[in-house]
Amino acid sequence: MNEVEINDNSFLRQFETTIEGHLAKIEYSSQERKIFLTKLIIPEEVTKEDFKEDFIKSVLHLIQEKNLRVVPTSPEIAGFLRKNRQYKEMLPVGIRI
Repeated sequence: MNEVEINDNSFLRQFETTIEGHLAKIEYSSQERKIFLTKLIIPEEVTKEDFKEDFIKSVLHLIQEKNLRVVPTSPEIAGFLRKNRQYKEMLPVGIRI
């Protein structure tokens, strides 16, 4: 995995990174000790093939460091978690994807 430098823009409630001169972001909302990943936005101009996966992994690692639970409401992020079961322990009790 290539580590992606993530900025947590809490004012806009999004994790951001710049790739190929464009802003990629994952929008979120938080409640108690949970963070809801609501929308993944990667500009069409980004050509790097593995970027989406590396970006999601980097955001999940940042969330893990903060000891928060993840609720993926974005279909792309839910699909990523379905394929990468090692992140399953980050889901709150009772949430299945």
